Amino acid sequence: MFNLLTEPWIPVRWAQPAPSDDDPPDRVGLRTALVDAHRIKQLAPAQPHVHAALLRILYALTARVTGLDEQGAAGDWLERQDEVIDAGQLSSAAVDAYFGRYPDRFHLYDEDGGRPWMQDPRLARQCDPANTAGVNKLVMTRPSGNNHAWFRHGGDGAPDLPSSADAALHLLTWHYYGPSGRCSSREVNGVKSASTTAGPLRTALSYHPEGENLFQTLLAGLVPPSSTVRRDEDLCPWEWEKLPDPEKAPDAPTGPCARLTACSQHAVLLVPGGEKGELAADAYITWAYREGRIPRDDPYLIWQISQQGNRYPRPADSSRALWRDVDTLLEHRVSDSDGPQPPLVFETARGLWPHMRVRALGFDQEGQAKNVQFVEGVTPYILGEAEQVEPSSRPKVARLRQLGERYGRRLDRAVRRAYRMYLDDKKADAGAWSADAAARYWPAAEREFWARFRPLQSKDDGAPEAADFDFDATRSAFLRIAEQAYDVVTERAGRTLRGAQAVSDARIELYGGPRRR
Repeated sequence: MFNLLTEPWIPVRWAQPAPSDDDPPDRVGLRTALVDAHRIKQLAPAQPHVHAALLRILYALTARVTGLDEQGAAGDWLERQDEVIDAGQLSSAAVDAYFGRYPDRFHLYDEDGGRPWMQDPRLARQCDPANTAGVNKLVMTRPSGNNHAWFRHGGDGAPDLPSSADAALHLLTWHYYGPSGRCSSREVNGVKSASTTAGPLRTALSYHPEGENLFQTLLAGLVPPSSTVRRDEDLCPWEWEKLPDPEKAPDAPTGPCARLTACSQHAVLLVPGGEKGELAADAYITWAYREGRIPRDDPYLIWQISQQGNRYPRPADSSRALWRDVDTLLEHRVSDSDGPQPPLVFETARGLWPHMRVRALGFDQEGQAKNVQFVEGVTPYILGEAEQVEPSSRPKVARLRQLGERYGRRLDRAVRRAYRMYLDDKKADAGAWSADAAARYWPAAEREFWARFRPLQSKDDGAPEAADFDFDATRSAFLRIAEQAYDVVTERAGRTLRGAQAVSDARIELYGGPRRR
């Protein structure tokens, strides 16, 4: 029921529909997403974290149908990737052959004792059917139970049932972004538990190379597996012969396909509704493993080192613009010691196509219940063969970013100090002035960054070489943006004598603060 291979559920934007298709569908099944990837511009889900989850599923499927899920006996992975690129599209025969091996594993619902896709049918007997999670819990943007209403109001008494197409997307959201903490109770071997661990992408921001169409994006998103990876061991959940034992600690993934698709800490089971299963009527959501956690090792995350020496992914932050990560994404670092590590995927994706962007996707959220805001950003062309940054210019990109951030921080200190001096209260909350200043500074700083970044990119043959980086002019440009934002934010307070004094005294923070003796 609801075959995910053929039913339209993946939102897409077409670049070049088939000649016979005057009105191409805005949603497609998994087969069409792969076979027509060269005609599809990009995935088009409304929520960026769903986009990130879909890409990981499609990366794994692409690796399978192209044979790029193994390094190969000859170690010729890059050469075989080039052959797929030269073909210009994925082989429909290879796609059909792969899906033909798992004809019953891509159904969203299977009430006949089968294996619904990315779900655990054991939950129907291991969880209390009178106390299910419900569809409001399934859809993370809805309020459920006693949780806060972040994006919309609603009630559990008479919830709006999501379509099966949307339910499939929300299913992926739980596998990748599910929260930690209390969940529905699950009884296994006479022992009940109701606590789960956060999903592998919870709070994280992922970065993906993006080509001119989905085919290019999927090929650029593949990471060469190690020589020890074997496809009969590196399995996706729909390839498992049997479901894992929930009482045992989960096994660490052995290769890219398991790493992309089999790191969920949650178990989910959807209940069909409607006459033909076109709706999701209910959902079981609980823990997948009673103990242990699958190690986080994702090739699309920026990895940072905490003060305690722990490795963690850069979090999604709705107040942070993507340009502030560009030097890290391109390995443009001032220091190579303990700096952030760029996503592994960019080691092979860079320069793979003439024109490539970076798309950042995530969900600004806490580890447990609180969801704040979706996070999505896309760079101009910075990864393609025609947009490479000269090696000698890499430190300049880092300095460019650092200057932009320096005056953003100084502006924040200046408006906070002015506000507190104006009120004569050192503990006053200056959040309103700070937010106003940030809203004025960062968009303008981003435009300044990209204007000064473009001359640092390499040029086509015969074009002038990358321009020199003018530190003083760049510093003055960002300072001027900060000064303008400061003047606008403090203008009204400056109309009073005390306000004018506070604004004047705090302005020194824009230039580095009072000089210490």
